[in-house]
Amino acid sequence: MGVFTHEMEATSPIPPEKAFKVFVLDYDTLFPKVVPHAIKSVEVLQGDGGAGTIKKITFAEGMGIKYVKHQVHALDKENRFYSFSVIEGDVLSDKLEKISDETRFDPAPNGGAIVKVTTKFHTIGDIELKEEEMKELVQNRGRVFQAVQNYIVANPDA
Repeated sequence: MGVFTHEMEATSPIPPEKAFKVFVLDYDTLFPKVVPHAIKSVEVLQGDGGAGTIKKITFAEGMGIKYVKHQVHALDKENRFYSFSVIEGDVLSDKLEKISDETRFDPAPNGGAIVKVTTKFHTIGDIELKEEEMKELVQNRGRVFQAVQNYIVANPDA
């Protein structure tokens, strides 16, 4: 098995506490509501949201992926840290065993947040994963997060 890492850092005008709440704690209900063209539903299959929880995310038609199941590894509200792995779904195709994410929401000087995401692609056997393939997966997710961020900025009480 090979492990290929992609790191991304982005800034958000949303304060880190609220960004963590929006993008992690309220994900299950907020994302299907705000971006139904991308995420159809989120279902908790096992657990209470914390470590060990398994969720099934069903994507809207036309997204190129039908669903993923992910397992939460860590949910640290105080330090605004979230870690999970995609353990099942067609996004893994025949190349990936799993995809692991670690996301941290740190304060930015302007009052917003610095969002740091480390994604590790765990390949099957000695399969090589190209940088373009990793970027495509990460960019698709980034567009969905950007749409939700725009919604929160336009509707701060949401």
